[in-house]
Amino acid sequence: MIIALDGMGGDNAPREIIEGAYKSVMEFDDIHIHIYGDEAKMGPFLKEHERITVIHCTEKIESEDEPVRAIRRKKDASMVKMAQAVKEGSAHACVSAGNTGALMAAGLFIVGRIDGIDRPALSPTLPTVDGQGFVFLDVGANADAKPLHLQQYAIMGSIYAEKVRGISKPRVGLLNIGTEEGKGNELTKAAYQLLAEAPIHFVGNVESRELLNGVADVVVTDGFTGNMALKTIEGTASSFFTMLKEVYGASLKSKLSAALVKDDLRGLKKKMDYTEYGGAGLFGLNSPVIKAHGSSNANAIYNAVRQARTMVEYDVCETIRQTVGKVDMG
Repeated sequence: MIIALDGMGGDNAPREIIEGAYKSVMEFDDIHIHIYGDEAKMGPFLKEHERITVIHCTEKIESEDEPVRAIRRKKDASMVKMAQAVKEGSAHACVSAGNTGALMAAGLFIVGRIDGIDRPALSPTLPTVDGQGFVFLDVGANADAKPLHLQQYAIMGSIYAEKVRGISKPRVGLLNIGTEEGKGNELTKAAYQLLAEAPIHFVGNVESRELLNGVADVVVTDGFTGNMALKTIEGTASSFFTMLKEVYGASLKSKLSAALVKDDLRGLKKKMDYTEYGGAGLFGLNSPVIKAHGSSNANAIYNAVRQARTMVEYDVCETIRQTVGKVDMG
């Protein structure tokens, strides 16, 4: 199995990307990693390994680049070459911590959509208090959505939760302002009916305050709402740990207390770190495309590669294709 990796994408590229690649091949003996990027810039961090190959690229897509224009104009960019490798079959999946919009454009225009999927969805797995996590989609691939799109998201998320996360009969919820069936706007009311008819275990509406309590294994919403919810969760978690740090550093007594619970606090922070679950999958494409967080370290890249490997191993994209083909999307 070959995983294509964007060696130039992300805040900590190329060092952390390359270290993540080496960690991945040490852990999994059935994968080869092709790293795309500038050999001169990556050179200081590279060491010889029989299952790591470097493909030199002369261009890089920057964070400030306009996504579609960059994909079309920077033909020798690491992200573009990586996506082309997947399209041509010389790689089975790809991972990047680079420009999110550009990766979505590369996935859509180069890797291509699965027949029957109108719009791909950006889908991270977020932590829950019980440590199980939940798949959340869409978190920004498409700001607007129709009820049919939410049905497709639900099917894709359910397949991913079962095949990759190993959850039998995953519970699928629809993000809404109340749990009653008649709640919500026109989108959620119509989507509710479609989800109830889909080949999934639909548990009805779920409220945002219950997301981290594990109310569902898969939660679907439109990209506008999903992105705001995701950033609210991220911001709240960051603020919480900042306040906690201030409390434990306020006095000598607090510092002594912090020393006693240091390992517990580290464990809590790791438990709430969604990069431990991998990256955000761009579901609905012909092959696995994984968006790692922009600030990914080597461990986050490793988890994203692990996620891509599992999606390939269980042929998630083909299962989505077959399942969608059996559903009346009229």
